[in-house]
Amino acid sequence: MDKPADDQRPDPVPVIWLILGDKQGDNSQVETLIEGLGWPHTRKYVHMRDEFVLGKPKFGATLDHLDLSHSDALEAPWPDLIFTVGRRPSMVALWVREQSGNRTRIILVGKPTGNMPDFDLVIASSENQLPPLDNLVPITLPMMQVDPAKIAAEAERWNSRLAALPRPLVAILVGGETGPFVMNEAIADKLAAQARHIQNDLGGTAYVTTSRRTKPEVVQAIKRALPQETPFFAWSADAGDNPYKALLGAADGFIVTGDSISMMVEVILMRKPLAIFPLSQGFAGTVDQLRRSLIRRLFNPRCETTLDRLRQRLARFIFRFDRFKLLSSTRDFNYFHRMLIQQGLAVWAGETLKPPVNFAANDLDRVVTRINGLFEPSTNAD
Repeated sequence: MDKPADDQRPDPVPVIWLILGDKQGDNSQVETLIEGLGWPHTRKYVHMRDEFVLGKPKFGATLDHLDLSHSDALEAPWPDLIFTVGRRPSMVALWVREQSGNRTRIILVGKPTGNMPDFDLVIASSENQLPPLDNLVPITLPMMQVDPAKIAAEAERWNSRLAALPRPLVAILVGGETGPFVMNEAIADKLAAQARHIQNDLGGTAYVTTSRRTKPEVVQAIKRALPQETPFFAWSADAGDNPYKALLGAADGFIVTGDSISMMVEVILMRKPLAIFPLSQGFAGTVDQLRRSLIRRLFNPRCETTLDRLRQRLARFIFRFDRFKLLSSTRDFNYFHRMLIQQGLAVWAGETLKPPVNFAANDLDRVVTRINGLFEPSTNAD
């Protein structure tokens, strides 16, 4: 990703903190953005108390959810600008801003949990359905990055274990249950059917891996349903040898469950064939998907016609008075899946895997321009 020219940077360059949590996929989006900007910065890693590693703390400007003994120090002098991502780190960012006397500006990557106007800029990829407010910067794909050299090194380290497997080697990457989707034994059976197709019909190898969000009962259901000879890795925090990066480099193709946008994007960035495995929704999920589709149509960031402008005015009005949060910020996974397929970046599971087309969307210049705009008043004041 190209860095902006020096004349795009504000003078002086603001003091910047990156407030990062324990989710590597989230962190990589912030790292990609700051790398593209090329501005000096300080990383502040924050660790959660045990009950909030998976549990959701009540959203607000607080450090109550942090394990301060294992987190980096958060103390004055306070930064001019914070980049952050996710519910828990963004709560820390709001706390820092309070300590600075509301001087610190906050740029959030991804969907906000709290009130969207709490942030100076929100940079959100197309699966996020957010109101068309002035602080929204819509982009196409999440700002993630992969390191081909590290992935190649992992593939080489695993070569003795992967090279002998029958080809094609197809990695089946399993995420976890999230609204509106459910993940249960029926899904486990369908994933196993994909593995049998790869092994019996294609003569290849299905290598199945779970992730941190895969519930233990789902892990066990998948393991029971798979053919005995299928390579299988069950994620755990203390697992010493995760094959994920090696598979990114060595596999011939990928099947990714529809909940995991980060894994889909990493496969796309590696220019590998991707198939999306759709998940069931159930009755409640189907109703929820209707709500998400309605929000997408109302909040569409396109503003090209008079009708678009009227729709956006209506969207802002409804969002402002939506006290029951019926139109709260959310994600439309189904829309994102269709967009990937229309762009030639993926197919549906069960279809023939094929390499993705070249994808040239680069939203960085527009993002950099908006970030610089935060500092124009103070720069011109001198």
